[in-house]
Amino acid sequence: MSFYRERALLLMAFLLSAPAVHAATAEQDPKKIDLAKLIECTTYDVPSYNEFGMWLTGPESAVAMKQFGLTELPSSNPLLREFQLAAPVSVFGRQTSRIAFASSGPLAVLDEPDPHPLAKALGVTATIDQPNKFLGAKDILSSREQLENSDTVLHTLITLNVSTDDSHPGKTLAGCSYSIEVE
Repeated sequence: MSFYRERALLLMAFLLSAPAVHAATAEQDPKKIDLAKLIECTTYDVPSYNEFGMWLTGPESAVAMKQFGLTELPSSNPLLREFQLAAPVSVFGRQTSRIAFASSGPLAVLDEPDPHPLAKALGVTATIDQPNKFLGAKDILSSREQLENSDTVLHTLITLNVSTDDSHPGKTLAGCSYSIEVE
C-alpha cells in the first residue's frame, strides 16, 4: 500500500470515530451514494464521504469499483486516484467519463482547458489564477464544534473546488472537498 493511501486510511479512520457534524444528508450505506451529487457537494456530509472512501479503498474495493463501474487508470499525480467510468456521469451541467479522488473528495475530470467559465458559473473564487495554474474554492459549509470536556475543536469544511493541474493538461478538475480538521 502506498504511503499516501496509508495516510488517507488512517485519517479516515480518525474522522469516522469523531462525532458527525452534518452538512446535508447522512448516508450510512456507501453503496447508495450518488457519485454526481457527491462530486457536486449537493447532498452528503463528511462522514458519508469518509464511509464511501473507506469502502472504495478498503477490503471491498473490487466490489465498490464494480458497483460504480470504475476502472482505475494510471495517474502521474501521486495525490490523485483516477478512474474511468463505465457510463458517463453528468455534473455541473457537463458530462464526463473520468473522475479522480483526492484524499478529501471526488473530482470530475472535464474536457475543458479553460476553468474560468465553470468557476464563474459555480461562484467559485480563484485563489490562484495564473496562465498555467488555476485554483479556486467556494465554501459550502463551515462549522466548528467544541468537543465535550476538551479544548479540542472540530472544524467541518465542505468546499466546491475548480482547478487545473499539470498532470491533466487541457482538463479542468471540479468537485467537492469534505474535511474535518482538529483545531
